[in-house]
Amino acid sequence: MRIFFAGGGTGGHLYPGLAIARALKAIRPHVDIVFIGATRGVERDVLPASGFPYLLLDLHPLYRAKPWLNFRTMRGFATAWRAIDRLVREGAPALVVGTGGYASGATLSYAISHRIPITIQEQNSYPGLTTRLASRFAGEIYLGYEEAGRFLRPPRDAWVGTTGNPIQPPPELHPDRGSARRKWGFPETEGKVLLVFGGSQGSRAMNAAMRDWITRGLPEQLYVIWGTGRTGYEEVRLLESSRVKIVQYLSPIADAYAASDLALTRAGALTSAELNAWGIPSVLIPLPTAAADHQTANARALVAAGAAVMLPQSDLSVDRLEKEVGDLIGQPERLAALAARAKELGKPDAAKVIAERILRLIAANTSARVDSN
Repeated sequence: MRIFFAGGGTGGHLYPGLAIARALKAIRPHVDIVFIGATRGVERDVLPASGFPYLLLDLHPLYRAKPWLNFRTMRGFATAWRAIDRLVREGAPALVVGTGGYASGATLSYAISHRIPITIQEQNSYPGLTTRLASRFAGEIYLGYEEAGRFLRPPRDAWVGTTGNPIQPPPELHPDRGSARRKWGFPETEGKVLLVFGGSQGSRAMNAAMRDWITRGLPEQLYVIWGTGRTGYEEVRLLESSRVKIVQYLSPIADAYAASDLALTRAGALTSAELNAWGIPSVLIPLPTAAADHQTANARALVAAGAAVMLPQSDLSVDRLEKEVGDLIGQPERLAALAARAKELGKPDAAKVIAERILRLIAANTSARVDSN
């Protein structure tokens, strides 16, 4: 049994595929999985260490602001088809799983034109262009947010369900928060721990607001774990103290999640899925430049569900940050209610659920072909 995973460009479109692939391997160790992505995407750095075979292609996004560059997109699409065709001749897949992003378009379109079954995993509450187009041909669609279904037009007989986003689940159902706090040098039970991070590259706006807040003075009972990202660490590292721990990268991030009572983050789909799985409420600052403003849509969905508070970047200041976080840590009942709702929304077994559905779909497709012959 061979399965292709098509997606990437960003981690948000790659890591869900890796989570599903690992779940498939756990259930069916001998399944043959191949990842197809872009040479210019994050997969170039991630896939070599993943343990999975992969094919990287010269793929490009649509250049909406610079349409004259779209000749690169068309050229890459054409060369990708030839490379995918060679890969298929080595062994045709039973299924192609699309996880979104510009890196998935060529493989999904090839599969559709060659009548290879496809499924789609959509992370965000507003689907990207590739997902919206390919959904018309998908046998199954796995949603991270129920709201995304409103924008898709799947076949009438397709299965569409809100499985949650596939992530690496928490290692324990009820992590020992006191022990986790000790790892960071914080008291086991005193005060609240705020987790701050803006992604691997960091967020200049978030880092600047946190810098100013720490310089002004944090509330006495607040402790901070701050992942600055690659670009912000040197500017703020001297602000570290017994109550503020500053690192470039939160690795393993589970150590930070296990210790935290509240998070200040972007509103990426996978970050939100992980916070929900851990039952951590959040103050979300959507990335304003995200494609189709999908992070704002994600944040609004979580706010409507009662699991988060949204703070637009245009409103971000040290005063507003102090107020939003201060209000939450000063109202334990409200914070607990947000945490409980986040936990209810969490779907830590999403990758396993999707993997099981994929295997059943392949079995059903195989049986249908046998019957037709």
